[in-house]
Amino acid sequence: MDFINRVIKIFNAGCQKMTIRKIYNLLCRGEEIAAGVLLVAIMVVVFAAGFGRTIGYPIQWGMEMSTFLFAWAVFFSADAAWRKNRHVSVEVLVNKLPEKVRYYITLFNHFLIFGFLLLLIGYGIPLCYHTRFRAFQGIPGFSYMWATLSVPVGSALLLITTSLRIRDLIKNGKITISEAESEENMDLDVEA
Repeated sequence: MDFINRVIKIFNAGCQKMTIRKIYNLLCRGEEIAAGVLLVAIMVVVFAAGFGRTIGYPIQWGMEMSTFLFAWAVFFSADAAWRKNRHVSVEVLVNKLPEKVRYYITLFNHFLIFGFLLLLIGYGIPLCYHTRFRAFQGIPGFSYMWATLSVPVGSALLLITTSLRIRDLIKNGKITISEAESEENMDLDVEA
């Protein structure tokens, strides 16, 4: 009984030290690691399926498994890129506008993204429910729901990031350039 009380005391002390920001940072780091692991797993599965087909022993579930892994990798990677402001954007026209107009356009875009993510969550949950009995063709017994679950879960993660970005926009009252956007931190290999 003494051992259980010690474990509970340690757990409670650890929980009190964990702030929401620390939990969010852990979640973000886990998301980035998961995205990387999933991309490597996709490469391994596709390579193994191709090699197996070449030697006459094809892996029947290779394409389905890589599709499942890809669905999750897309949302984890999208959130990591959105958090670091690394998504592709064409700002040729917007950059010619005054600072205040750019601010309102950016804010409008973020609210548009917020609404779209709410729609993805709202339609993604029923989609998961409807696909729960559908199985992958090459993987009997593996529900397609696990692939479609990436839509509401990934959208919820993106919604958190979008909410934080909207909060920062409103709090600062102007568009701030994140660390990822500064030229010193760009990962470019340009040879002249």
